[in-house]
Amino acid sequence: MVDVKPATGEPVAGFRFAKRSPSEKDPLPMQSTALPIETPRLILRHFVEADLDALAALMANPDFMRFSSGVFTREQTASFLLDRVIAPARAGLPSQFALILRAENRLIGYCGFFRQIVDEVQEIEIGYRLHPEYWNCGLATEAARAVRDHAFEVLQLERVFSVIHPDNHASRLVTAKTGITLAKETTFRGFPALAVVAQCRVRRRA
Repeated sequence: MVDVKPATGEPVAGFRFAKRSPSEKDPLPMQSTALPIETPRLILRHFVEADLDALAALMANPDFMRFSSGVFTREQTASFLLDRVIAPARAGLPSQFALILRAENRLIGYCGFFRQIVDEVQEIEIGYRLHPEYWNCGLATEAARAVRDHAFEVLQLERVFSVIHPDNHASRLVTAKTGITLAKETTFRGFPALAVVAQCRVRRRA
């Protein structure tokens, strides 16, 4: 993940999604209604306003917000939740999913889509953050794989492109386990970043 000021959006970790061809002028892919997404340990669903208390507690946690510009106040979290997450989802655009731990029915983070400008190109990026209590047990990889598959199989995207701070070894490990390999070094919002890419292996019908 890389550093993003609160005024410009969410501090992001993860993948960006390219359109099928750089020459195409298609609009952003519409969000699927095929939700929730379920994995063995997680449920990924849309965020709602009632999630504010739980999300504000997470975004006030320095470890949860590592590799960002810092913790969010409750007001910043409310703005992020309503403007950057709920509003795009209600407009039918790709957005973030709430990560619900099945065993505890608890909101433990998020994983899903953000709209970003990367190397002067508008992209759709996967960002994810997880409660520190649940690090190092494969949940970030489980969520990232589910969202990657949703992008390929439901949103019909052709490739995923991830931008990661070089010091973010946890995110680098997640992308490696998700089958995404190094493409280049770049700069994102003034910070060094590693760009990694994976192609959809499923041949589309004409």
